[in-house]
Amino acid sequence: MTDASAAPSKKGPPRHAGHRERLRERATRGGIDALPDYELLELLLFRSIPYRDTKPLAKDLLARFGSLEGIGAASHAAIEDQVARTLGFARGKASRAAALDLMLIFDTARRVAREPASKRPVISSWTALLAYVRVALQHEPREQFRVLYLDQKNQLILDEIQNRGTVDHAPVYPREVIRRALELSSKNMILVHNHPSGDPTPSRADIDMTRLIVQAGQALSVTVHDHLIVGRDGVTSLKQLGLM
Repeated sequence: MTDASAAPSKKGPPRHAGHRERLRERATRGGIDALPDYELLELLLFRSIPYRDTKPLAKDLLARFGSLEGIGAASHAAIEDQVARTLGFARGKASRAAALDLMLIFDTARRVAREPASKRPVISSWTALLAYVRVALQHEPREQFRVLYLDQKNQLILDEIQNRGTVDHAPVYPREVIRRALELSSKNMILVHNHPSGDPTPSRADIDMTRLIVQAGQALSVTVHDHLIVGRDGVTSLKQLGLM
């Protein structure tokens, strides 16, 4: 098998060329929002895979990773593997290019989602905050514990990953969380972690750990506003549940 982006046939343009133009026209006239996810992916892949039909690849990526967000959370190697499998060539320059293009697009989306939360007080921008944590963590395959360190006006100072763990556990050390807050001159924080199982229901360990961090913060006038647990099924707030 050969690496990928086979050059266009000397016999004329590929049969799918007309489909590409029709899809571009539909996106222009009806708006990109009107396109289903697989057609949006097709459009994204046109640039990195110029001479192949990208519809099968778009559908295979969605089938393997579950959603656009799932593709955005996938590793470069996993995306490249699926590109090669679908298009029938060994991993190489073309598969790397397609994987990199997708990762650039999804990382850009994450940064765009982060901006509203970082430019306005986080507490008063609840919708932006939820959108940000879902994009960042909803499809992470391993548990990740993050802290959003805020200033006195609840502006975001830093979103920091405190620890990465296994599929169901990321160790957290309350003293380290508070020590970092003092280093950053942060008086407020929001704790965030994900449940790779998809269910955002807090565990007993989640509740106990949250209370330990709250108690450690109180001694040094650092406030924990909330602890958000992110899963594919949604986002749970321990504060709203009365668990902190």
